[in-house]
Amino acid sequence: MYYFKENKNYTPMKPQFFTVLLYCSIIVVLSSCIGDKTPINAALDNELTKSVIRAAEDNTLSYYILPSETDIQNIPQDFENNPLNQAKIDLGKFLFFDTGIAQDALFESGVGTYSCATCHLPEAGFKPGNFQGIADGGLGFGINGEDRVMNYDDYQESDLDVQSARPLSLLNVAYVNNTFWSGQFGATHENEGTEDVWGLLDHATELNHMGLQGLETQNMEGMTVHRMRVNKEIADQFGYTELFDTAFPELAGQDTLYSNTYASFALSAYIRSLLSNKAPFQDWLKGDSNAMTADEKEGAILFFNKANCSRCHYKPNLGSLEFHALGVKDMYQLDYFDAHPDDLRNLGRAGFTNNPEDNYKFKVPGIYNIDNIDDQKFLFHGASKTSVRDLLIYKNEAVSENPNIPNELLSDKFEPLYLTDSEIDKLEAFLVNGLRDPDLMRYAPEEVPSGQCFPNADPESIRDLGCD
Repeated sequence: MYYFKENKNYTPMKPQFFTVLLYCSIIVVLSSCIGDKTPINAALDNELTKSVIRAAEDNTLSYYILPSETDIQNIPQDFENNPLNQAKIDLGKFLFFDTGIAQDALFESGVGTYSCATCHLPEAGFKPGNFQGIADGGLGFGINGEDRVMNYDDYQESDLDVQSARPLSLLNVAYVNNTFWSGQFGATHENEGTEDVWGLLDHATELNHMGLQGLETQNMEGMTVHRMRVNKEIADQFGYTELFDTAFPELAGQDTLYSNTYASFALSAYIRSLLSNKAPFQDWLKGDSNAMTADEKEGAILFFNKANCSRCHYKPNLGSLEFHALGVKDMYQLDYFDAHPDDLRNLGRAGFTNNPEDNYKFKVPGIYNIDNIDDQKFLFHGASKTSVRDLLIYKNEAVSENPNIPNELLSDKFEPLYLTDSEIDKLEAFLVNGLRDPDLMRYAPEEVPSGQCFPNADPESIRDLGCD
């Protein structure tokens, strides 16, 4: 018992008193801490608010707020040629995941074994789970698509349906008017005035003459390139006829409806609904000041200020319609499947425009869910970086890694950032955590009309996915 011995009239204190005293002391200390912390957080919020407003094209916070996937009228779309409706989105969702429409595989063993989602997994931020997507000619899945490998028994490397540029994320591409790394698809926006080269170097761009926006144009070509087929027989066989009729009521019952063309329109509608509107940064924009940590907010402030990320990533999807040469390696330099030094994709925008001034310039992508898998990360068009931190270090130093691209050809917006290690940490926290929608599986169906395993249905994937 604690008491002052020299005070003979002192009454020893009961233990309960000290419990109360200790509790009160803790409350005082915590209150003091909270009192000290609140102004700091308020200051961060104020600074970030000013930074975001300054970057927004209309100088408002709401500029960067993505609509709900159910707010159909406010999702960017081709209102003239492919207006959205919920039935069309639902049809597109099924088609996107259904392996049943993979009817034009090169070999029998590949028929009905892959889907759009094979290379655009929600688990991987609607990107491949491995360094390169393999549709026809691939086997296996793993947990997040990381175990997808080549079917060496039946396919040669040149037979594979692979791309020698890493597939872009499909998140928020409703805000992308000209798709692909070169922006080659679509008749509008950045491709206005390029009509004389449509089909010149790449037959696929002939479709731009249809006057559609980029997403619809690319998906129309994609149905053929990725060896998929929809017709009346297939629609009847796999339970799609009524879904097509409901999605396109003005064409219901007409044989021309059940086709790759209208399947591509439905796929485009679904893809436009893929919005990362549950990311912490989105919640912060909507008024939840606790949605992001202090480090994530400081990283966001860096994004819009010292790091100058918003100099290129300034549209609502945090991408833009610009093209820049960053000097990163191409896939063939990293020995990926069926990648070659003479592939036009290595030229970036110039592979479409045939303009030497566009050499090695690639589209600025959106960056939500840039890091969706713990162990498998592949970034840039050549999949040359395997972590967000590696990407940030590369951009911080701003020196070409591709021997074909000297520093003098690099974009004038690609310059050293002089970020400290601590600043890189905070910028990484914002990119990895602040921009990560944690619930992308809401965009996947529980089953598909064909009843087949999805997103893959080869024997190894069936085992990996537990469909057997």
